[in-house]
Amino acid sequence: MSIRKSRDWFSPDYMDQKPKKGASHGLHPLDNYLRKDRIPHIWCPGCGLGITLNAYLRALKDSGIAPENTAVVSGIGCSGRAAGYVDVDSFHVTHGRAIPFATGLKVGNRDLVTTVFSGDGDLFAIGGNHFIHAARRNVDFNVICVNNFNYGMTGGQAGPTTPTEAETSTTPWGGFEQPFNLPAVAAGAGAVYVARWTTYHVEELIKSLKEALDKKGFCFIEILSPCPTGYGRKVGLKTGVTTMRYFKENCEVKNDADPTDVALDPKDPKSKIIVGKFIDREAPTYQDERGKVFEAARSKLGVK
Repeated sequence: MSIRKSRDWFSPDYMDQKPKKGASHGLHPLDNYLRKDRIPHIWCPGCGLGITLNAYLRALKDSGIAPENTAVVSGIGCSGRAAGYVDVDSFHVTHGRAIPFATGLKVGNRDLVTTVFSGDGDLFAIGGNHFIHAARRNVDFNVICVNNFNYGMTGGQAGPTTPTEAETSTTPWGGFEQPFNLPAVAAGAGAVYVARWTTYHVEELIKSLKEALDKKGFCFIEILSPCPTGYGRKVGLKTGVTTMRYFKENCEVKNDADPTDVALDPKDPKSKIIVGKFIDREAPTYQDERGKVFEAARSKLGVK
């Protein structure tokens, strides 16, 4: 008997069933972390967002962090849908404002393991100012940036990470703007953990995400995942298989590389996409320093 016949996954009666605490729904190894009423997802075939979300949830599970102690915040864009698929406290906020919202969560509850899950346009265009200041302050949360090289949800327009000369819906004859080197931006702003992987490097990505979840401070992981619909079909990466083959043949792992040396250079056909863990250091967090100032103020004022 097929699974579909033996259990009607999406019938109203089944969807209303609530599993016992710690029990599995029986649909997926990570279903305790998923909102089963939102599955299947709406991401396009060939999109790496499903792989990325799977990797994040596996890292969360491996870290032993309970769902009730977890929060996920995402902004606007295809990646913003992730907040609606996870069965933890999740927040889908306005465009570019995921980081200030996450900052408020951490200030209000420093024990809440908080992750910003968003895209390159949301985090580095309209939200760019929030990103650099959260990194500067070393606010204790993780930022996962799924870099799909365009504004995929709204028509495939060029964005802050679109490679120079790439054809998009707003650059039909190629672009001319210099894209951000996201690891360099994060490291320069003060992030204590900086890494870049692709949706091909799943095992490395899970390990990196777990390290970020277990680390104190502002942690940033860029995940390269070309949009197959808005970007990939114009540059020869319109299927998941094509994209995976491209990553396999063109990536080079260089842990501890200088983030200023890992810029993507599509103009040079011989250049490699550098991936790896670039920064992993210790520094006082915003929450720790803030607590010290408040304690000193209370002491001077004689307030207990």
